[in-house]
Amino acid sequence: MKDGDIADDSRVRAAAPTLKHLAERGARVIVMSHLGRPKDREPDLSLKPLASDLRRRVGRDVQFAEDCVGDAATAAVSRLQSGQVLLLENVRYHKEDEANDSGFARGLASLGDLFVNDAFAASHRAHASVVGVAAYLPAYAGELMEAELAALHRALDNPKRPMIAVVGGAKVSTKVGVLRNLLKKVDALLIGGAMANTFFKARGWPTGAGLVEDTALDEADKVGSEGGDKLVLPLDVVCARKMEAGQPLRIMDAEKVEPEWMALDIGPRSVALFREKLRRAGTVIWNGPVGVAEIKDFADGTKAVGEAIAATGGFTLVGGGDTVAAIESLGMAGRFSHVSTGGGATLEYLEGKELPGIAILQEA
Repeated sequence: MKDGDIADDSRVRAAAPTLKHLAERGARVIVMSHLGRPKDREPDLSLKPLASDLRRRVGRDVQFAEDCVGDAATAAVSRLQSGQVLLLENVRYHKEDEANDSGFARGLASLGDLFVNDAFAASHRAHASVVGVAAYLPAYAGELMEAELAALHRALDNPKRPMIAVVGGAKVSTKVGVLRNLLKKVDALLIGGAMANTFFKARGWPTGAGLVEDTALDEADKVGSEGGDKLVLPLDVVCARKMEAGQPLRIMDAEKVEPEWMALDIGPRSVALFREKLRRAGTVIWNGPVGVAEIKDFADGTKAVGEAIAATGGFTLVGGGDTVAAIESLGMAGRFSHVSTGGGATLEYLEGKELPGIAILQEA
């Protein structure tokens, strides 16, 4: 959000059905959420501009409280009638939220009678607004939360075979746990994006001026050894001297990237290989673009892989903010079985970690 303009309301859209259904059943719906990591009450991080968008998505008037606890919140809740919606101010204006302060959690809980967690995207955080409130109120999963968990369970725990994962993005270090966990489950793991450079260098291949995570070379080497034939790297790459639109492009073999050139997308032979691996997939998990998809010149590989995933006819799960942004910009939205809103929470689930926001609901 910038200057009051909402850049991406995908999570508002995703949570709106739960809010709408609760309001239709006569509940007084109190919405709490966070935005950014404010050091103080930064106006640019206020949730107030979201009220009008939420009003449009839920289809009824949405009131706004200038704080999430204290007199302002209590007074706003006391005015709320059956079937009305109230949006509280950014919970992260209070440092106690991220600290999971029990007093702050009690203050939030005192505003309502039931706690409904529909924020899967925040459920990897042990914050007061995610787990603390559940200690003081009966706690339930919202419709979005249930859909996210059902999709992840179907893809990871009960997959139709063959099961293929496509993982891209920049860094091996942030996804090494995901890669290791997926390798235990999948029939093939296809690697793209800048992280492929780190795997290339770990094999002793030249990577030119491409982004390489030198501190993760040992991890890449271990994952490569553990993966064996399951781990599929690009055969060729689209290269440029600069990561800018309009640059001269060359296609090079993955093991022969020349000095001063950088790999910025997968090449045509890699696309053909990935398509063949995906062709009869029963389940596909996709996390991370396979090139610099935000620049049109380097988006062809991501678009081709996305098209191949959408065409499988199997269950397709897409996760990660960059991946979701890519399918939106490339016109592929709506073509996958489930698009996760999770970001970091999806990654941690794929890694096999327990999410505190989910664990507290299971206890409840």
